[in-house]
Amino acid sequence: MAVLGILLSLALLMFMAYRGFSVIFFAPVFAILAAIFSGMAIMPTYTEIFLPNLANYVKVYFPFFLLGAVFGKVMEESGAAKAIAKAIVNKLGKKQAMLSVVLSAAILTYGGVSLFVVAFAVYPFAASIFKEADIPKRLVPATIALGAFTFTMDALPGTPQIQNSIPMKFFNTDLYAAPIFGTLGAIMVLVGGIAYLEWRKRTAQAAGEGYGTDHKNEPEIVEDGNLPNPLLATLPLVSVLVVTLILQKIVFPSWNISSWVTQAPYNIVKTGVVGTMNNWALMIALAVGIALALVINPTRIKGNLAKAINAGAIGSLLAVMNTASEVGFGNVIKSLPGFQTIAHALMGINGGGSPLLSEAVTVNVLSGVTGSASGGMSIALDTFGKSYLEWATRANIDPQLLHRVASMASGGMDTLPHNGAVITLLGIAGLTHKQSYKDIFAITLLKTGTVFILILVQGVFHFV
Repeated sequence: MAVLGILLSLALLMFMAYRGFSVIFFAPVFAILAAIFSGMAIMPTYTEIFLPNLANYVKVYFPFFLLGAVFGKVMEESGAAKAIAKAIVNKLGKKQAMLSVVLSAAILTYGGVSLFVVAFAVYPFAASIFKEADIPKRLVPATIALGAFTFTMDALPGTPQIQNSIPMKFFNTDLYAAPIFGTLGAIMVLVGGIAYLEWRKRTAQAAGEGYGTDHKNEPEIVEDGNLPNPLLATLPLVSVLVVTLILQKIVFPSWNISSWVTQAPYNIVKTGVVGTMNNWALMIALAVGIALALVINPTRIKGNLAKAINAGAIGSLLAVMNTASEVGFGNVIKSLPGFQTIAHALMGINGGGSPLLSEAVTVNVLSGVTGSASGGMSIALDTFGKSYLEWATRANIDPQLLHRVASMASGGMDTLPHNGAVITLLGIAGLTHKQSYKDIFAITLLKTGTVFILILVQGVFHFV
């Protein structure tokens, strides 16, 4: 009954999300349903398991959501995001419409702009160029997802997205962990994803299907001559990457702060000091990026500063609460007796003596359960991270690989129908799950499969 309750609650959460209902409301409802099947009390489950885990996630990761969202809105209001996207689209033209959209989203994501903000920033150009090239609009969400939700989110070394920052505190690594593994994965996903989308485009056009009519949320493209130079517009993005690299690789390693941050009133766990400092590096880098985005085009940002900060702050609350609610749901599931059966099975996966296969499956499964890459990975590493690190030490596996595998696996099955980013993306495009989710899921399967292929290849060639 306990396992049945877990499966039923997950299925219902996915169904309600597919129908357009908020996971903030229904995540606790179905978490409690699963608890009832296990004979647990309703109110203690909600107040002592769901809410504390929701709150703890917000406490740890809210700065990344807040700074990333504000950074994205400042990039938008300054015209920098539009300048970058427009330059790419103009350079490649409508014949490479899909590649143009993917690269626009990828550059913004890799530069530190929040995934949610990237979707808002890129969509108007994506819809416009798809219409000009007569490509079905239903393929727009999958195209944006490939650029924003896959290789630049968690595979490319150095990406400042939260999915790449979470493993740092568990494995004392930095954003640039396992560069060869991550770069190979990024190339595989990009090439495979573009090939799939181009095939879908050709198939649709061969059947006589074009952009379509009577769509919702069609963007109004207004020509704007007050955009910054595209190269100047990339400066804030580059600064996030460079400042993070300098702080994580040069500045912070030379600091000996354990003697005081591990004491009252801070009480940081000694083994987590490196990961905590690396989190600080990303926060500082995003703050620098925001400052530069404000000054590259002062005439446009003048009068819009409050709008950018307020919109970013409000948007970050919705994003973090969506994810935190799914984390609360996942932690209730984790506390149920039925989950222990699942956990033992996951930890029992032995990839030739290496923990990488077990970690990839575990993170993938829990990201799917929670509908959140960061949420599922947080639960997986909170539960098994120490065990994986000990296992890796015994097997002489570099912790950098644990970091990169966890990060990339989290961006696999997380994009099930109840995923907050998917729901937001479809809402921005004015499309439904029925119209566009199939292609998003295909990109998801490609991303998931890439992790396991790389684990197999790494086991043979032993690269990091």
